[in-house]
Amino acid sequence: MNHSVLVIEDDIPSAKWIKIYLERAGYSVVLAHDGNTGLEMARKLNPALILLDIMLPGLDGREICSIVRKESDVPIIMLTARGAKSDRIDGLDGGADDYIVKPFDPDELVVRIRSVLRRYKGNFTKTINCGFLHLNSETYEISIRGKQISLSAAQYAIMSTFMNHPNIILTRNQLIEQSFDNNFEAYERAIDSHIRRLRKLIHQGDYKPLKTIYGSGYKLECP
Repeated sequence: MNHSVLVIEDDIPSAKWIKIYLERAGYSVVLAHDGNTGLEMARKLNPALILLDIMLPGLDGREICSIVRKESDVPIIMLTARGAKSDRIDGLDGGADDYIVKPFDPDELVVRIRSVLRRYKGNFTKTINCGFLHLNSETYEISIRGKQISLSAAQYAIMSTFMNHPNIILTRNQLIEQSFDNNFEAYERAIDSHIRRLRKLIHQGDYKPLKTIYGSGYKLECP
């Protein structure tokens, strides 16, 4: 099983203590201290998870996240000293699966990594079907009318919740609780961002199954 974590962090002392704690927790850790090197390592090493700082020399964390997300569904946790909600939402909207604000407790970091990886592995049946949608828990792909689309861990978790509760209105809090087991530092606007990205992926022409129920939440329509 792949237990490697790529840490892209330009603060060398912080990167070193993150490495120490993660290795104690049983992970193999590789460090990169600038954006360009981090992106190169992400492509070369195929890690199980990426810890990604936002403020980096060269490519910044948002740029790396956007590039990696187009090429891979590897789980990404953003690390940053910026704590404003808008900054967190920007990171999640860019494809990150979780977001941790510095300074953070190292034990919490380990728990969050385990939580994201657990979501990524999935605890669902191999295939879930809903009309034209077919969700595969082994490949983390969703098929729409025969077209295969890769999902991030967070996108997969949300779609699994929807497809296990077809035609049921789910509030934002319910989506957070059932998709992320309350181990996700999520906000209602963060869920909105993920829904917006999912719609871009699965809505095709007149086929638009993800509905907004104003004042209530969202619903996945399944025939």
